[in-house]
Amino acid sequence: MTTLPTNNNIFDAQLELVPDEPGVYLMRDKSGSVLYVGKANSLRQRLATYFAPNPDVDERIASMISRIASYDTIICDNELEAFILEANLIKKHRPRYNILMRDDKEYPYIHVTLQEDYPRVMRAFRVGDDIEEGARYFGPWLSGDINRALQVLGSIFPLRHCKLDLPREMGKRRPCLNAHIGRCLAPCAGKISKEDYRQMVDEVCLFLEGRTDDLIRRLHRDMLAASDRLDFEEATVLRGKWQALTRLREQQRVVDVSGGDRDVLAIHRNGYEIAIAKLEVRDGRVTGCVHTFAEDCGGADGTYLSTFLREHYRTASQVPPEILVSAFPDELELVTRFLREKRGRAVTIRRPQRGSKKALLELAMMNADRALVRRSLSRGSDPQMLERTLALLGRFAGIERFPFRIEAYDISHHGKGARSGSMVVFRQGKPERASYRHFSIKGFEGIDDYRALAEIIGRRLARLNEESFGNRPDLILVDGGVGHVSAALPLAERHGLPVAGMVKDDRHRTRGLVLPSGKVVELTTAGSLRDFLADDEQGDKEDDSLRESEDLRAMRLGLLHLLTSIQDEAHRFALRHNRRVRKKQAMRYALETIPGVGPARRKRLLEHFGTSKKISEASLDELKSVTGIPYTVAEAVYNHFKE
Repeated sequence: MTTLPTNNNIFDAQLELVPDEPGVYLMRDKSGSVLYVGKANSLRQRLATYFAPNPDVDERIASMISRIASYDTIICDNELEAFILEANLIKKHRPRYNILMRDDKEYPYIHVTLQEDYPRVMRAFRVGDDIEEGARYFGPWLSGDINRALQVLGSIFPLRHCKLDLPREMGKRRPCLNAHIGRCLAPCAGKISKEDYRQMVDEVCLFLEGRTDDLIRRLHRDMLAASDRLDFEEATVLRGKWQALTRLREQQRVVDVSGGDRDVLAIHRNGYEIAIAKLEVRDGRVTGCVHTFAEDCGGADGTYLSTFLREHYRTASQVPPEILVSAFPDELELVTRFLREKRGRAVTIRRPQRGSKKALLELAMMNADRALVRRSLSRGSDPQMLERTLALLGRFAGIERFPFRIEAYDISHHGKGARSGSMVVFRQGKPERASYRHFSIKGFEGIDDYRALAEIIGRRLARLNEESFGNRPDLILVDGGVGHVSAALPLAERHGLPVAGMVKDDRHRTRGLVLPSGKVVELTTAGSLRDFLADDEQGDKEDDSLRESEDLRAMRLGLLHLLTSIQDEAHRFALRHNRRVRKKQAMRYALETIPGVGPARRKRLLEHFGTSKKISEASLDELKSVTGIPYTVAEAVYNHFKE
């Protein structure tokens, strides 16, 4: 890591040590958090442009430069390798000054677990990392559409829905009800070979890709063959499947009678957010539309499309032979090379100017426009309002800028044996669920919310510089009143972090913000907020607009809504972990209800098998092999779970 010096001559000398080769650079702030990840064909030349006296950069990058305290560089063999490494580092660190694409979580995907020996088909609300292992995601879909699609899939393809680890658990349980009613071919009982099951899964993928013609012809052929051999029951079942697929095919919009596979990408902006719509065309039919969003930080459309192309196309099966775009992506040749290498065959990026392909592009642009409008309406307030709300929250907490990363903590307990805490993270006012953490209370016995809160915050702050916990928080919120804030304040002040509390009313609803001074800003009525603004020594002309009734009400309700979301999420996450702990404890101690099993034998069983679940799944011979467990007790345990 290179720390930026204050002397320009020394700084110029340090830049000379940066290699003049392709690679990736990471800009960091004073705390070591990654601000920005970029790539360059020449690291030395690129870094020199950042630290020139008057760098020619946009407002976003200028703001980032002012916060740089150090940087790292990673040398790569070529620009394409740097292009791929940059994407992986952005995904890992999620720096605040990079363009970060977000899926529309309101629309679910159909997830096919192709990395498993016996894949399953299920609903998913985000694309997971298992896509790198071979899993496929289709969609996103409208809620009603995905229900109909899964219903058709279940009627045509009798795949498993259970969570059994096959083939490891094959033959350990009886087939479920789905197998008895013909909705599953019972691979758990070995009633279908792995090859035949995989062939059926491949047909599911063809169905979800919109390639239904071959399936329709095969079902029609099998239906006629069953009829010819007078197997009318089988023919009736096949006819139902054939009709369902035919109806689904007729609903797909034909946009190219000559067939062909292509994706169509269009971008739409509203000044504070951008939307990219991707129409998927397979065999000449529109089979799906994907929406992705990002904050509008300025810059050209091609910059966002380049980021989308690199992040979205992660496996060969996702990349079509042709991609139509509303604007050419930055570094078109490099992006094309990346996609060709990913697909293993030729890929062409075009920007049509006329004809049917231009009409397809206009259809994608209309979808992007409508998606952005729908997103703004569904959120209740636009990002500009959210930014003002965060700025007001930061002002209450005594920080100069709005809190980009907020960490909120809550304690949940159910008796002395089940005590846990939660840390939830809100990034730019939105939950960042991948950064959530659970804590088990270990430092003392009994129930004391203040000590428990101090323990979990102390454990988190002790790992403040660990990347596994994410960036340094700009604000710590605790669920509770003055006592809770007082418990967290000394720990936070030691690290220079502001703290505030979220207090509830008698009906357990969020009502205000507790400041470190002990003052409570009531948000359910306008008076407290108005008084705070009036007493603020930094009040200026900007506050005059805030004191106008409508604007004041909007700010108050915006802050109340944000705090309610954060407090509810922290409570929900803490309660979920507490319930899991209680369930696990109940399962462990339920062993002592079995005749012959007391605390000592329960401990021996758990030490041998690890978990209660594995005890319940163990065979009689495995139970008998446990040291200190008599044969009669082993039989009692086996019969208990078998029954």
